[in-house]
Amino acid sequence: MINIGLIGYGYWGPNLARNIHQNPDLNLVTICDFAPDRLKIAARLYPQTKMVDNLDDFYQTSPLDAVAIATPVSAHYALAKQALQAGKHVWLEKPMTDNVDHARELVDLAQKASLTLLLDHTFVYTGAVRKIKALIDQGELGQLMYYDSTRVNLGLFQQDVDVIWDLAPHDIAILDYLMPVKKLAVSATGSSCLVNGMVAKSSLTIFMDQGVISHINTSWVSPVKIRQTLIGGTAKMVLYDDNQPSEKIKVYDKGVDVFETKEDLYRLNVQYRVGDMWAPKLDNVEALALETEHFVDCINHGTEPLTGGAAGLEVVKVLVASKESLAKRGAPVELK
Repeated sequence: MINIGLIGYGYWGPNLARNIHQNPDLNLVTICDFAPDRLKIAARLYPQTKMVDNLDDFYQTSPLDAVAIATPVSAHYALAKQALQAGKHVWLEKPMTDNVDHARELVDLAQKASLTLLLDHTFVYTGAVRKIKALIDQGELGQLMYYDSTRVNLGLFQQDVDVIWDLAPHDIAILDYLMPVKKLAVSATGSSCLVNGMVAKSSLTIFMDQGVISHINTSWVSPVKIRQTLIGGTAKMVLYDDNQPSEKIKVYDKGVDVFETKEDLYRLNVQYRVGDMWAPKLDNVEALALETEHFVDCINHGTEPLTGGAAGLEVVKVLVASKESLAKRGAPVELK
């Protein structure tokens, strides 16, 4: 049994608490939140769990093996560093930190202490994304060409981060998992017309090796909620619509074949290929439950999480570069 404490019972914390509580290998010992009303809600659901409103009590009142952190990103670095230095395994909400050096430091701390550092990139654990990964690994899509995502809705405006930092981490994490291709540069444009200085609508472009490109469109000011991703390959293409209750993935046997004609090597003959569409069956296990099981397994066996510190660092690199590019009106920023 792994004793775990949760810091933060606001927007995402309740989902973590529920899955931790339901996992037979985890014991939810303590929940920490600075807001008394949030602790009252948590206490009604988890009467056997201690409720504290400060970090001193959080660490001193109960023996902990692991710490889950679900707070605003500005607090991630300090809280995760404290937990790692105290010898605790860490489950950290996305994005990892607001600073590349801080993210790299957390990775180093976890590695040197042989501790598990898992980043909560939940979409990587969904049945839909795991199925797409299987199709790519089996060569069904052929050579990968692009990742094109639209993740827009009306609200929720965040207080400490812009729309890229709020929504794009989902797609950057999915992109890294599905397409482990070196990222070269980032270009970002956006609008902050409604909130002073806070970008509420943005378009993010990631230039990658092998000619692969990614476009991620994010918005808090869309009249409708859209969660659609197109993944293009030379053999097949995939439409991933997370809003669909079923058939979230559709695989299209469509594409373009380009041939040089014998008459003129500089003249191209384009032929369109239109085949069948099929929707593969997906695993219906809740992504967060699977992620929780994975966290336990990594702790018990000392293995690197699927979404470990290195994955979290890659997301932060893109986010920090996007901020610099926004300030330069979309000028590409090279990734080191």
